Amino acid sequence: MNKLESRLAVFLASFFFLLPLYAGEALKPEDLVARHLAAIGTPEARAAAKTRVAQGNAVCRVVVGGGGQILGTTGMVSEGRKQRFVLKFQQDYRGENFLFNGEKVNIGFSNSDQTRSGLASLLYAQDAVLKEGLWGGALSTGWALLDVPGRQPKLTYDGLKKVDGRALHRLTYQPRRGTDLKIQLFFEPDTFRHVLTSYVLEVGNNVGKTILESPTLKADRTTLEERFDTFSTADGVTLPTHWSFQYTRELPSGKTTIFNWDLKEEIEQNVKLDPRNFEIK
Repeated sequence: MNKLESRLAVFLASFFFLLPLYAGEALKPEDLVARHLAAIGTPEARAAAKTRVAQGNAVCRVVVGGGGQILGTTGMVSEGRKQRFVLKFQQDYRGENFLFNGEKVNIGFSNSDQTRSGLASLLYAQDAVLKEGLWGGALSTGWALLDVPGRQPKLTYDGLKKVDGRALHRLTYQPRRGTDLKIQLFFEPDTFRHVLTSYVLEVGNNVGKTILESPTLKADRTTLEERFDTFSTADGVTLPTHWSFQYTRELPSGKTTIFNWDLKEEIEQNVKLDPRNFEIK
């Protein structure tokens, strides 16, 4: 075998070795989860992170259905499966306060008139997002994929899917106790970092002004997307420091509203947390 043939053989061997990582039908859900966890850190590094604090600046924008933006702050603390997430703004829209104390979910009021935002209302009605440890992705010590055997969700690998022009591994997540949401997790094919979670809720609408109108009505569709990027490594754990999420509501009438939140986080681990962070009052 000459040098050219030798190099070709090495290339082909490498190609076929890497093929299962990129051929959608070749990966099993457990393979994808294992590679994703390895991308976060070693088992020892992941286990060493008992608590985590992520805090920084936040921007809320009205993308469709209005205009403008407001500036505020954000913070998320987590310990084991427990998590509290807070957004604070000095406006009529005061922000958000989501809590899972390991057993129960509590969603605070968002506005000065003691009402909840569309985002808060969605998570209040579909509390599996917090109970399963999906909210905030790997930023939380309660991240759903850190304990798949304990949660026992149904995971389905859907192959590589194009999202905003790039191919990402897609994993459908169905909680063991069920949910009305369609939940899909997306991962980079080269790093296996989790970069996107999509939640979709569709409610059929069959009440029109006439019998003929009812079958033609569109569903009431709500979409929530969490996106993660700008990864940084500390204490042997690689986590995103930029987190954004977007809430979209499409009504049967055709009216659409879109709100976007953009957060830049600084992360600390193994900080002693006040137990009152996880108290439901």
